[in-house]
Amino acid sequence: MLILIRGAGDLATGVALRLHHCGFRLLMTDLPQPTAVRRTVALSQAIYDGTTQVEDMVGRHCTTPEEVSATWERREIPVLVDPQGAACEKYHPDVLVDAILAKKNLGTSMDQAPHVIALGPGFTAGGDCHCVVETMRGHTLGRCILQGSAIPNTGVPGNIGGYTVERVLRAPCAGVFSPVRAIGDMVQAGDTVAYVEGQPVVSTISGCLRGLLPQGCVVTTHMKAGDVDPRCKQEHCYTVSDKALAIGGGVLESIMRWRSGPHA
Repeated sequence: MLILIRGAGDLATGVALRLHHCGFRLLMTDLPQPTAVRRTVALSQAIYDGTTQVEDMVGRHCTTPEEVSATWERREIPVLVDPQGAACEKYHPDVLVDAILAKKNLGTSMDQAPHVIALGPGFTAGGDCHCVVETMRGHTLGRCILQGSAIPNTGVPGNIGGYTVERVLRAPCAGVFSPVRAIGDMVQAGDTVAYVEGQPVVSTISGCLRGLLPQGCVVTTHMKAGDVDPRCKQEHCYTVSDKALAIGGGVLESIMRWRSGPHA
């Protein structure tokens, strides 16, 4: 069985980790310039660095079918640049997982694979996919929705350590992102962690810098550029989050129910 995951950010990587541990063959895709801020736990980083490792899983940037096959032989995860979604027609996956998390459907449909799963709001199970997995933190996180949609996007990040919007760093203007701090650094409220065209990106709370865009990334005004974790656990910067694992569990459940037949 081949599972294609569109998107290779931190939540998509948590899904991949669950499936990789269960022995599934995976293929992941992302943009030419990925914008995941939690780069230390996102296989999209392989597009920048060639290879990257998240826990015990290695992602490798591939550009040809031969490289993809060789990567599978090494039990690693091929990561392709594929902004248009052409990999689905080329590799004919058994399962397609839309893990772009754009809060809207960017073109996913039920006819793209025998089983199509979508993460979060913007999709309707039974309409444009077979299953939606809830991504909102709370009681229903990770649940499989077989009819209907996930909780609508509120625009407010999940509560971590008592903070929501305060923990997210955003670009003050459009331009080129230039970090002056690194993921894993401890920062204080008021610290400058990066610049965009000379304008500072300032942390409003104290904590551990859990996510930050890479040097040279082109950003738009108010784009998410980083994440400060008030729990101050540096080890959290290098392991898949509870949220990502919960969503990965929902994807795994959806696949196994589908494999078991219509009455599962």
